[in-house]
Amino acid sequence: MAQISPKFFIPESFQVSREDIAGQIGLIWELLKAPLIVPLLKLGVYICLAMSLMLFMERVYMGIVIILVKLFWPKPEKRYNWQPIEDDVELGSSNFPVVLIQIPMFNEKEVYKISIGAACGLSWPSDRLVIQVLDDSTDPAIKQMVEQECQRWAAKGINIRYQIRENRTGYKAGALKEGLKRSYVKHCEYVAIFDADFRPEPDYLRRAIPYLVQNSDIALVQARWRFVNANECLLTRMQEMSLDYHFKVEQEVGSATHAFFGFNGTAGVWRIAAINEAGGWKDRTTVEDMDLAVRASLKGWKFVYLGDLQVKSELPSTFKAFRFQQHRWSCGPANLFRKMVMEIIRNKKVKFWKKVYVIYSFFFVRKIIAHMVTFSFYCVVLPLTILVPEVQVPIWGAVYIPSIITILNSVGTPRSIHLLFYWILFENVMSLHRTKATFIGLLEAGRANEWVVTEKLGDALKNKAADAKNKTNTKAPKKPKIKFAERMHTLELGFGVFLFFCGCYDFVHGKNNYFIYLFLQTITFLIAGFGYIGTIV
Repeated sequence: MAQISPKFFIPESFQVSREDIAGQIGLIWELLKAPLIVPLLKLGVYICLAMSLMLFMERVYMGIVIILVKLFWPKPEKRYNWQPIEDDVELGSSNFPVVLIQIPMFNEKEVYKISIGAACGLSWPSDRLVIQVLDDSTDPAIKQMVEQECQRWAAKGINIRYQIRENRTGYKAGALKEGLKRSYVKHCEYVAIFDADFRPEPDYLRRAIPYLVQNSDIALVQARWRFVNANECLLTRMQEMSLDYHFKVEQEVGSATHAFFGFNGTAGVWRIAAINEAGGWKDRTTVEDMDLAVRASLKGWKFVYLGDLQVKSELPSTFKAFRFQQHRWSCGPANLFRKMVMEIIRNKKVKFWKKVYVIYSFFFVRKIIAHMVTFSFYCVVLPLTILVPEVQVPIWGAVYIPSIITILNSVGTPRSIHLLFYWILFENVMSLHRTKATFIGLLEAGRANEWVVTEKLGDALKNKAADAKNKTNTKAPKKPKIKFAERMHTLELGFGVFLFFCGCYDFVHGKNNYFIYLFLQTITFLIAGFGYIGTIV
């Protein structure tokens, strides 16, 4: 039988060669480029340059102020009244205020002993301390273990209470709110909050509480986080670099200049009267801590940040946990900004310049612009200008300003300066995720109120490793393996492919040599897309 040609099945009018298809696509591209694509891309460049300048001025302002604070500003104990609360033989413990410790938990199998033990070890009169473990766990076995740990400390004379709820309404905010309603905390004046992986030093309350006792206008004393697993892998090193800038610069500047910063949700002590005056805990966003801080500030309350008072904590060591955390931290502030911007503008108790600081610097630049410009400029607009040579990005916008911003961001972690270039690539990857979350928060879309508790490992891996070495002299066990399919992130992989194409085009046709950056950024996107960032040591 004679071989039938494929053309037999295709109408002659549709039989177009690949060269013709490519030519038609090229013709369409040329027809659209001049009247539509070039103007839009130029507009994108102008918007990105404007956002870059806003972020640049914010970082320079922060840099100047932090230098002045470190050189000339008096320490917090000099700016405010602060005298240690001394033990008195005659008065006993009556000169110490009653303090409530709240430890919210949710299936914290690996760290519940750490946080409970640290709270019970605080150097404060036992009859002036109430420890409240707010357990929202859904695993009955874990609930039993946490309750038994509370009973063990109660047997030693510690005033510790184990509280559970019927449901998780309001998540963490709901648990904290419910805890303050208990009759046995009505006589407490202050509340210290510690997430389940936080380990305060014994003198924590003795250093923090005097600010609240001796200054009636202070609502919050915030301590700095110190990361016990910063050296675990490259992922934790990158997180340390980002968070150190937040703690060493942003919060220090906010505290010194406006007595305002966002409460970090843990390692802080609140005046309970200030919480009540601000309207209590609300679960309208996933950043209930920032929500409370802004509302309390609008009531005229002041906050104090203590950079030398540090509390040990744990960084997410898996990329999955880190992505969930960053979604919440990016989506929540944007959603809160949407809900509170007009309330801040209309407020009459707060000075004009403090309003400007909160709306422009705290929310708009740091929580919205910083994410958007990183992603849109360096991962979208700049690569697209390679395909459209009619649009140029000035060198000051493409190189000089980003370099200065990066250097200013890195001052918080000088020990990791050698990782600076990879940190830039990593932050660009995460900016994709953060920008998406920011838009979800601003538009109050699908995942705006998603709350996924950050997975914590505590000392489990370290203890298992030590036991394995001591008993069998074998290698330390590794983290539980995740299936390859579960590691895949299609959005990151898609952008990796896009940047690789732009890099190849620039290598062949371009003149700016962007392909060096684009190929390195492609590799980082692909590593994240395949979920292997958390495994690089």
